[in-house]
Amino acid sequence: MPPETTSPHRFGCVALIGRPNVGKSTLLNAMLGTRLSIVTPKPQTTRHRILGIVTRPGAQIAFLDTPGVHRETRRALNRQLNRVARQAPEEADVLVHVIDGPQWRDEDETIWKLLAPLGKPVILAVNKVDKLADKTRLLAFAAEITRSHDYAAVHFLCARRGDGVPALLDDIVSMLPEGPAQFDEDEFTDRSERFLAAELVREQLMLQLGDELPYATAVEIERFEDAPGISRIGAVIWVEREGQKGIVIGAAGAQLKRIGTSARRAMERLFDRRVHLELWVRVRESWSDDAAALKQFGYDD
Repeated sequence: MPPETTSPHRFGCVALIGRPNVGKSTLLNAMLGTRLSIVTPKPQTTRHRILGIVTRPGAQIAFLDTPGVHRETRRALNRQLNRVARQAPEEADVLVHVIDGPQWRDEDETIWKLLAPLGKPVILAVNKVDKLADKTRLLAFAAEITRSHDYAAVHFLCARRGDGVPALLDDIVSMLPEGPAQFDEDEFTDRSERFLAAELVREQLMLQLGDELPYATAVEIERFEDAPGISRIGAVIWVEREGQKGIVIGAAGAQLKRIGTSARRAMERLFDRRVHLELWVRVRESWSDDAAALKQFGYDD
């Protein structure tokens, strides 16, 4: 009998790139099989580069979820988010360009022009196809796009339900370079619980406040103390103007209590232990255009 051959182990970084609100974070969570990146219906929910780790037999993938590439560069925060989004493709081995259904917009073309010169495999992930009644349009759309864009593969997904995700993962693994795993098998991110706690508070700000106010807020963890079976966490919600402070707190503190209760429950599910959470709201004028404040709040990664 001929000797058995074993496939080489593969490891690589994969960047999820796309304009805001196309479902990159939802896709990352679906591939991880756990909730790492916060998800809301509002664009620009993701402000940091989030690393998610998928370990499979014979392969390990380090996914980079990035802020959406957008045109707004008025504030220092917007410029920093664009820098983070544009840096990730340089570091990745495989690129996944996520778009929102069979719609090709000017922003999608801009992102393709950013990715194509890098000479790396680029997969087109057409997300949210569950919203399309006539699925026959998908193949025609893919044929039209690939005539002028050299994608390594095209996948149709409903990341929210996990549809199409296993096939996408298989394709990604086939394109990874050979190499040993870089993370322990049970690791799913390189981010600390402190960071994740701040993100879960910010998620509730995005979900429970109006359209504009969440973008004027940042969250800073001042205290994170672990004891047997419980974490005691103190977080500051920063706003840019005094009037915004009252909106976040609400009448008799009701809004802040709702935000805190929902964030605490999400932390307990993720950390698998009890959490005691305290929130304060403070004002730092125009923090989103202040380089020192951005560094303080962790936006220099």
